[in-house]
Amino acid sequence: MNPASHPQQPIPGLDPMIDVHTLAAYLGVPVSTIYDWRTRHKGPAGHRFGKHVMFAVPDVKAWVAQQRDPASSADGR
Repeated sequence: MNPASHPQQPIPGLDPMIDVHTLAAYLGVPVSTIYDWRTRHKGPAGHRFGKHVMFAVPDVKAWVAQQRDPASSADGR
């Protein structure tokens, strides 16, 4: 049995991680944009594991919250 073919259960106390492809799909941008942001230190913090880059979900959520457009407001003005 190949353990890589079965999804792993979350480990209590550790943040869930997503890969570059999942992050790109979530943000609606090409994967190349994620890599471009990394080289320019613009995107969410990433973690390199060998040749793979992973992103902690709480880091992604925090980064997305920081990208909120200050010109738009909740009351529609």
